[in-house]
Parts: sequence; structure tokens; C-alpha cells
Amino acid sequence: MTALTLTNVCKSFDKTEVLKDINIEIEEGEFVVFVGPSGCGKSTLLRVIAGLEDATSGEVRIGGEVVNHVPPSKRGIAMVFQSYALYPHLNVRKNMSLALKQEKRSQEVIDARVAEASRMLDLDAYLDRLPSELSGGQRQRVAIGRAIVRNPKLFLFDEPLSNLDAALRMNTRVEIAALHDQLGASMVYVTHDQTEAMTLADKIVVLRDGRVEQVGSPMELYNDPVNKFVAGFLGSPAMNFMPADLVNAGDKRTLGVRPEDLFLADDGPLQVDVTHVEKLGGDTNVIGKVGELQITARLFGQHDLKAGGTLGFGFDGAAAYYFDEGGNRVR
Repeated sequence: MTALTLTNVCKSFDKTEVLKDINIEIEEGEFVVFVGPSGCGKSTLLRVIAGLEDATSGEVRIGGEVVNHVPPSKRGIAMVFQSYALYPHLNVRKNMSLALKQEKRSQEVIDARVAEASRMLDLDAYLDRLPSELSGGQRQRVAIGRAIVRNPKLFLFDEPLSNLDAALRMNTRVEIAALHDQLGASMVYVTHDQTEAMTLADKIVVLRDGRVEQVGSPMELYNDPVNKFVAGFLGSPAMNFMPADLVNAGDKRTLGVRPEDLFLADDGPLQVDVTHVEKLGGDTNVIGKVGELQITARLFGQHDLKAGGTLGFGFDGAAAYYFDEGGNRVR
């Protein structure tokens, strides 16, 4: 069954088009991530799905039902925001149960759902605490728990980890992935962080300037990007781009090579003036210039390299990507 269908969805604010002819299908149980740079329209699209913004045109279906004119509270969705949006005067138990009380659910149902969500999120020890007595990660888990107890048709996450520090982001990311496995629920997750997208998603939707650039699994998009934008957006460090005639005389295309596909080769086609070396323990990033072009190489393991010299790099031709003048992939 299809959990969410967007058909020709457009959204404008006055004369500014923010979403342009969006067509997406999300299957029951899928974890789908909307990813793209700031201002690409991903959060606006999530708000249109939630009913917090009206689509200017097009159709939104949740579970097969057209919901364009259905209020947010009746759409069967639960949303987790970037800000935790917890009531400061209510303890964890009451924050998680409030929506069910407003729906006039029985106390038996409320207690059972809160207990199950608390168990899933390891919140049992904090149920009587106020939000001010919790860490950022714990507050975010409460916000997620508040969504879980509603047993929605569709979970919507709007950059939920952006207020957490790096260690907490990783831990909470793992918790959200485990939660999806436990619930088997349909989830739509918005982020600008491509690492979150790659590690969480069953399917990624890459957005740019209000349009869908490509839809596919993380590895499909990583290995087979349709254009230069997608190729450069997914992957860390980002793909290197250079004129193809650096290695193929007379070639007018743009050549793309991922940093991890470059290897040290004294007589390699790329002679890089090294400006910086990042020693990360398991990996070594070498950053430098070929003329005015910046090149990054990611070498596995530890390398005793220093800035200031010139290093040659090569790459396997099978690892090369080529793009035309419009930025589209040339097969």
C-alpha cells in the first residue's frame, strides 16, 4: 500500500515559486529522506504534507486519501520538529500523553501507549522529570515518544538532530533507525546532512531549487547520480570536479572523481600541490591544488604526508564520472 503520494505539487508565496511540480510516491513502511541545501524547499514540502501549509496546486494523498483540505490534526500524521517543543511545566509522562488526552482516549490506552514508547526510547527513568532536567538528546527522545504514542499513519521529522552535538547526533540517529525497524512505520525525514540521509534512508529524494533532482536508494544515488549536483552533494569529502582535458586532451566534458578513488602515483595525471593534510587515524585526507582547482584525496589508513610538496595521483577510469555542459551525466 502507498503511504504517501504527491502529484504535481506546487507551492508559491506571492510570486515566489518554492515547490515546482513535485511527484513522489512513498510505500508503506519506507523510511524516506528529503535532502538538499538550505532553501531548496524540503521543509516547506514537509509542511505541505503535514497541512501546515496549503499546496498552491497538486494533490497530497496519505494512505490513499486526498488530504489537501483536511486539517493537520485529522491527517493521521505525527511531526517531530527541530525544536523539541515540549511543555516546560509538564513532566515527561504528561508531555507524551497530552495529545492522547486531547483526543479523549481512555486512561488505560494512554498508560499502555506511554509505557510502550518509554520502553522503546529508554525513558522509564525520566518519566517524572521536567524537560529542564533532561539533556538535549533526552528531550528529543521525548519529542519522538510523543509522536509514537499517537500511532500515526505517517511520521514526519523536520531536521530533528540539528540542535544536538556530534556525538548525540550519531547516537540519536542510530536510535531513530532502530525505532523504524521496530515500528515498521512510514517515515519522512528532512535534513541538509547527507550523512544522515545516507545512513537512515531506504529511499532518498534529492531536492534543489524546489525541484526533485533524483529519487533512489542511497547507494543508487551515490553510484549512479544523474547529474553533477547529485554527484557533488552525496559523498564526504565531496566529489572532485575538473575539466576532462586534464587527462583526455580535447575532451570538453567535466570529469568527476570521488576522493576515495584517487591513489598515490608519482607519474599520475593529477600533480597536486599539497596545501593541507588531515590525519584522521583510519583515513588521511590530502587537500591541494591543480592550477586553480582544489583537489581532495581520501587515502585509507595512516600516511606520513605533509603540506608543501607536490604529489601525483591517479585513478581507475572505471571510477570516473563525466558530465556535459548542462551538468547532466554522460553515460
